[in-house]
Amino acid sequence: MNRSLILIMFIVAVNSHLRAADHPNILFIYTDDQSTRTVSAYPDAYHWVDTPNIDALASEGVLFKHAYIGAWCMPSRATILTGLQQHAIESMRMEGPYPGSKYDPDKCKFWPADFRKQGYHTAQIGKWHTGIDTGFGRDWDYQVVWNRPRYPLNAPNYFYDQLIETNGQPPVMTEGYTTDNYTALALDYIKGKHRDESKPWYLWLCYGAVHGPFTPADRHLDEYQNADTPDIADIFPGRPGKPEYIQEMEMWARGKNDEPIEKKRPGPTPVGMLDLPGRTLRDWVQQYHQGVLAIDESVGLLMNALLETGQLDNTIVVYTSDQGFAWGQHGLKGKVAPYQAALAAPTIFRLPDNMAKGYRSRGTVVESPISGSDIPVTFYSLVGLKAPWKMHGHDLTPLLRDPIADWKHPALLVHTAKLYGSATDTIPAKGDPNLFHGPAPWYVLLSEGCYKYTRNLIEGEVEELYDQVADLAEIRNLALEPEYKSLLKHYRQMAIKELKRTEAGFVNELPAVATK
Repeated sequence: MNRSLILIMFIVAVNSHLRAADHPNILFIYTDDQSTRTVSAYPDAYHWVDTPNIDALASEGVLFKHAYIGAWCMPSRATILTGLQQHAIESMRMEGPYPGSKYDPDKCKFWPADFRKQGYHTAQIGKWHTGIDTGFGRDWDYQVVWNRPRYPLNAPNYFYDQLIETNGQPPVMTEGYTTDNYTALALDYIKGKHRDESKPWYLWLCYGAVHGPFTPADRHLDEYQNADTPDIADIFPGRPGKPEYIQEMEMWARGKNDEPIEKKRPGPTPVGMLDLPGRTLRDWVQQYHQGVLAIDESVGLLMNALLETGQLDNTIVVYTSDQGFAWGQHGLKGKVAPYQAALAAPTIFRLPDNMAKGYRSRGTVVESPISGSDIPVTFYSLVGLKAPWKMHGHDLTPLLRDPIADWKHPALLVHTAKLYGSATDTIPAKGDPNLFHGPAPWYVLLSEGCYKYTRNLIEGEVEELYDQVADLAEIRNLALEPEYKSLLKHYRQMAIKELKRTEAGFVNELPAVATK
């Protein structure tokens, strides 16, 4: 090999390393079924909640008050991986025993593969819930995952005894508390194991907590003894102004002294959940919040590892969940339904100091609503790369610079039950099992400013419009009040415009709304 060729190869290698050094790392912490009420930095948290490490992250970053990441587990993750709304994610489908699912990687591409091509070392640790193909070697350089779709018999094991796949190899039964296990793997990765340290890295850390059966770590079983639940206005039936399925919702009954207790759920219990008829709402809420404490401890450990390894000043840290979880609000025990209590996920962006110049990004709160499809677009913007396709979300960096920026982009969340892509071109008729998943039918949710609009895609069903400043509990449906007629029309038209922008195949066959 001649000297000129050696010199060229050396220059290319050095320049490649320098380019990599210019790009920040991303630690993306992604929890499961975690409500904003579980994080003490959020204004709707119960007074007894204490999450010091997540709060510290918020005090050093930007907290988004209204983040609609997804409606339920699988489509939320699919949106994060593609930057697209559920109705545009082609070939993704449920197949076989739940949560069995598949997709065609030629039709459904995940953007971490592009990060790899552009010089990032990509890793994913924890829960995997979007097809039996986890994408190792295509999307991920390093991957240690609980592949729920591949092993449906192991799918209920959210907290212990999981079948874990490492880099596409056959699974190994793994003991121990899963939140702690995932954190230990992430700490090793941050400290340099299993990666090329000359490259910037992207780690998607997917906790299974606090999904049902809502199992806390043993060390936290005595925590939150002072837990209580303020009265919930619409936990019991009699919910005027709500759609029919909410008016009929009966997951809670009146126990001793009218204390809410769980009722037996009609039909089978969802995989991984836990129903205990007769158990009090207070006990459920205590247990659910106990499950967050191991995550909070993990956030502290992860941030310390970044500090100790000298990477804190070059790592973007983002914290969110696939969606929230309602405990009693609107009669619910669950997610999916288009309400703040069921959907709103804690969402925090912390920028490293070397990026924070020009950003008002320390301890600020953003009131503008955002959606899950905004997150990958923002990642690309923050690291200075071009996205490989047009995504549905919007770059959030203006809000990271100024939390009260004039934000013109509504947050959109479209729920199409278990269907994706072109399979959503026709809206199922009333009575079709494909119309519902969990408690809720297909819907279009749009939020801008202080208002949140929902169009339930059932013939003759009411629309919903709530003022989230005056009525965060979403009790008063303004869509039924004559003085809000013009505002309702505005949001209805805006929702249709967003469906057209995101190329929803069903946009021209929306069922008629209620006229009263």
